[in-house]
Amino acid sequence: MANVSLSLGPESYEVHVSNGALESIGYLCSNARLEGKAAIITDTNVGPLYAERVRLSLEDSGFTTSLHSFPAGEAQKNLATVEEIICEMVTEGHDRTSFVVALGGGVVGDMAGFIASIYYRGIPFVQIPTSVMAQVDSSVGGKTAVDIPCGKNLIGAFHQPRLVLIDPTTLTTLSPRLIREGMAEMVKHAAIRKPGMIHTLRELADEIDLGFTLSTIDRLPDIIAANIAIKARIVEEDEKETLGIRAFLNLGHTIGHGIEASLPYGELLHGEAVSLGLRAALHLSRQHAGLSAAEERDILDTLRALELPLTLPAGVDIDHALALTASDKKFQNGSIRFVLLKQLGYPILSKDITRQDLRDALTHLLPQ
Repeated sequence: MANVSLSLGPESYEVHVSNGALESIGYLCSNARLEGKAAIITDTNVGPLYAERVRLSLEDSGFTTSLHSFPAGEAQKNLATVEEIICEMVTEGHDRTSFVVALGGGVVGDMAGFIASIYYRGIPFVQIPTSVMAQVDSSVGGKTAVDIPCGKNLIGAFHQPRLVLIDPTTLTTLSPRLIREGMAEMVKHAAIRKPGMIHTLRELADEIDLGFTLSTIDRLPDIIAANIAIKARIVEEDEKETLGIRAFLNLGHTIGHGIEASLPYGELLHGEAVSLGLRAALHLSRQHAGLSAAEERDILDTLRALELPLTLPAGVDIDHALALTASDKKFQNGSIRFVLLKQLGYPILSKDITRQDLRDALTHLLPQ
């Protein structure tokens, strides 16, 4: 088992990465001194695959459980679903001694974590991420949130999990598209902290035409742990994003969020939008931060090898995407804090990027 520790004082925790680790969740929860009832929150895609295994492991370790499932998809990550699940938990007798188990991808993790942060003014929770995106990124760091009509992730809280369990074998059920979009976050991690990983990701791209096979899965714990370690060290330096360091994890996300939100839900996956945002950020980094053409090409070649989009899909209105980008929570007092790369492995936070620069970057993404 490849473990990564996050040192956050009284909120420190371990990330456990191991193939076949799903059955260990009961033991790990006991070891983390969790007690009371466990509310397993999942969705209609993941629940039928893994909820029973998680429930049995918890009950074998002496926990009482309840299962709460909602329709899969970002469209359900809202306050109405939160209220529905909380009412179910009240009916099941959960109180402030209970804890939440988030079983699923990023949507489940975000929403279950948010529920844990507000239920009885906050109860512990455990992350069991089952998508690439969640395993290498969103399950670690304590950001929880839901969407509202005027923006993505605008209602949320910092609430660190008590532990994170990552079982890469859960990725064998994912389609190649879902695998590839999650790997956009790996490319981002490589760009900001570990450029040498870029070539590992390019090699991995050749192995996922039909999805992750068991032979590929054998390699994943170390790769996933390396990504988690990158994020862990940044979170340790700037847990609540007050120093500007944690903002480096937003490379590619500011414009990416604007593009994603400008299209009908589901037309562009989050990681696909991040890929477009990364290309835009690289373009601005060439102009404003001194990134070399060779380094830009290294990242773009990796995104291309992963078959991630590098040009805007039909239907994107640049004015609309720009307006949504400008409403992103990364703006402060009307000014944007934009992550650029001076060189691979050396991000900077710039306040000099203008709205015209953002427009130019979006235009750069138009098909030639």
